[in-house]
Amino acid sequence: MTRLNALGSGWLAVAALLSVGTAHAQEADADLIKRGEYLATAGDCTACHTKTGGKYMAGNFKLDTPIGAIKTPNLTPDDETGIGKWSYETFEKAFRHGIGDEGEYLYPAFPFSWYTKVSDDDTKAIFAYLKSLTPVKEKREDNEIPFPFNVRTALITWRTAFFTEGRFEPDPKASAEVNRGGYLVEGLGHCGMCHNERKLVGNSSLAGRFGGGVIDGWYAPNITPDGHQGIGAWSDEEVVSYLKTGTAPGNRPGVAAGPMRQTIEESLSKMTDADLKAMVAYLRTIPAKQTYKEKDLQAFNQPGAPGADTYLTYCSSCHRPDGKGVEGAIPALAGNTSIQSGGPETIINVIVGGLSAQSGYAPMPAIGQEMTDQQIKDVTDYIRNSWGNKAPVVSESGVVATARGKIKTMMAGNAPCSTIENEGLKASIEEATGRDALKGLKPNDFVPVLARVAPKVKAAAPEAGDDAVVNGLLSAFCKANRSDQDAEPLPWPATIGSFGNIAYSQVKNPEKRAEASPGQPPASGATPPKP
Repeated sequence: MTRLNALGSGWLAVAALLSVGTAHAQEADADLIKRGEYLATAGDCTACHTKTGGKYMAGNFKLDTPIGAIKTPNLTPDDETGIGKWSYETFEKAFRHGIGDEGEYLYPAFPFSWYTKVSDDDTKAIFAYLKSLTPVKEKREDNEIPFPFNVRTALITWRTAFFTEGRFEPDPKASAEVNRGGYLVEGLGHCGMCHNERKLVGNSSLAGRFGGGVIDGWYAPNITPDGHQGIGAWSDEEVVSYLKTGTAPGNRPGVAAGPMRQTIEESLSKMTDADLKAMVAYLRTIPAKQTYKEKDLQAFNQPGAPGADTYLTYCSSCHRPDGKGVEGAIPALAGNTSIQSGGPETIINVIVGGLSAQSGYAPMPAIGQEMTDQQIKDVTDYIRNSWGNKAPVVSESGVVATARGKIKTMMAGNAPCSTIENEGLKASIEEATGRDALKGLKPNDFVPVLARVAPKVKAAAPEAGDDAVVNGLLSAFCKANRSDQDAEPLPWPATIGSFGNIAYSQVKNPEKRAEASPGQPPASGATPPKP
């Protein structure tokens, strides 16, 4: 072999080694990014950094806090408006210390008090994932915070009183599962951000740990092992199911709503069962706490109880007079621990705004739009203290009026129609309805039209699932009729609520379709029409 050939062979060998090394490095980077994606999901970053209808992680989600509205920053790697020019050191200082890229103190609405517990390796993985995203040029909008709270230097007082830097320290006496759960609950999950009974935004250390509290107008319930007010009466399987789907087997929790529903959809439902079980195992180790002193309010366990007439008029047709609901379709209220939380905010919000279909349950009409504030207060007290339930009565003046002014939903008729994210489902609905079959549809025609349309949509988009089909039909009906609501024979919340319940029935139980001619009510006991 000549020297030239030997040198050539040597360079080829070096090139081969470099190629292998590059492939291994790329594979390692891919694994790091994938792990970072999971960790960012566990941290529920999407919920706060993606505004409704906006680009993923591009910020400008509006966070309502006691000191004003905060617009969240862009986390995509755009050089001008995002974190494109950030080094890992800059990111780490913001993520775990609450110090921005220009040295400013970050508002504790960003949970750095919890993220400070996240490990170095996990912080690096999250940064790698964010850097891998598609850059989006979206300038951060101005916060809506009045003086003196808009002066960030004043945050030094809060930091001095409440912020303690430090990584999560495993308990040597606890199992690996419990320590994993503690790392998630106390760190990335920042569960105490909502579930602590705290008085100051972002404080993770005051009394009332996991005992429940109000957050953005919703009540985050007690999640300590207390048998009545917390999760003590739930099995581990029930808690895990709730965290993953927003419901649990049996009559235990009802349906998750508000911020918790979003957290489940965008974070908890995408976590592994092992991590969810670990979180539950850790919560079992927290000392049980009662958020309120139980009282046997006998006024609600007798005829003529406050709110009883309202319940019978507006609620009993679905939830039944005994509050037991319909298994698998309508959640029970009797014995429901979610109903018996320390605060009434969540149930009032649901009464006022309704709910879309979720976890196999039918959509709930925004029935409160037809009630007075006093009726909503009374029926809230009634269902929280009937059939063996026990919870504090509504004492805060104006809480119902506040909810009525704040809650904006499609079901209530005071928010835009929802969008259909699944393109296949959207196309199947457009094809089944001919794009205008739902336009001007009146209540008497809901059954015959949905008996024809719903099975077609479900068959054309089986991957979407029943909940998505029902919610897709609701969205399509809204877009076809929302501008004509004043011409309806019934108020809009009642109209779309009725449509939603019939859509649910036809999607879940098509064999029970009733015969009806357009413009006529369905015939009782009629033979189902042929497809």
